[in-house]
Amino acid sequence: MKIIRDLGKLNSKEKTAIAIGKFDGLHLGHQKLLNILRLQKKHGLKSVVVTFDPPPEVFFGKGEAGQLLTAEEKEEKLEELGVDILFYFPMNEINAAIPAESFVKDILLGKLNMAFICAGTDLRFGAGGQKSRPGNSDLLLELAGQARSTGGQGFSAEIIEKIYYGEREISSSYVREAVISGNMQLVHDLLGWPYSFAGKVTGGYQLGRTLGFPTANLTISEAKILPKAGVYLSKVLTPAGEFKGISNIGIKPTIDGERRPGAETFIYDFSGDLYGQPLKVMLREFIRPEKKFSGIDELKKQVNEDIEAGRLWK
Repeated sequence: MKIIRDLGKLNSKEKTAIAIGKFDGLHLGHQKLLNILRLQKKHGLKSVVVTFDPPPEVFFGKGEAGQLLTAEEKEEKLEELGVDILFYFPMNEINAAIPAESFVKDILLGKLNMAFICAGTDLRFGAGGQKSRPGNSDLLLELAGQARSTGGQGFSAEIIEKIYYGEREISSSYVREAVISGNMQLVHDLLGWPYSFAGKVTGGYQLGRTLGFPTANLTISEAKILPKAGVYLSKVLTPAGEFKGISNIGIKPTIDGERRPGAETFIYDFSGDLYGQPLKVMLREFIRPEKKFSGIDELKKQVNEDIEAGRLWK
């Protein structure tokens, strides 16, 4: 997958099919868009995802803190989903002032050679104001119709209705709520995959090893949304394969006294040195909240109980 962040490097010779949006969680609603985009490849179109960096609500100071996916995770998922080009439209004072109609004509048509575009009903893009029309799904449909009727550079547009989980609309905000509450089954149902953390195993205090329960430590990106602190059943992807695990998610002090989020995972039936190796921890079920123990003996007893409970999980 080709990644473009610079408007000056945007110049497609080939016709493209575009999905436009924030794609901040890549939940099932986003995947519906991407499935439609992938179908356009049968017509010889390159698939392009257009998103915004930073997201408009963050640029304008109205955004929610934290990411469901880091940039690296988003790029990996989009590549898995068959996207050919990912374009991060750079949000700055100049670009934020581009009228919506100019954005379509000069960038999507002029630079990306758009032949097809799909978006959700809640799409918003381009500068608004008295002299410029709001950028939304209605504008895309209208401009597509105008292009065909006037003999201009034609393109077709498809607007996708929201999908629901039960009676509630699937949205990134809904996924955030589920993550923060620790409801990992609901998160899985909304995303289509388990919520995860990835990185290289770092050195910890090795307290687990002294207790007889060696653990792998991951430092979680500060940009990533954390579930509530506590103990979770997990699946762990290692260079040696996938294993069952039990993970403690929380804030642990570093040597210099700062506090950073971390994931500490005991991996069942695994032996070997993972230090410095890539690891992916996929959270499956919340067991209990974090506790403050009176001493090492009480901590060891609780960890023993957690590990034995995890062994029974299928």
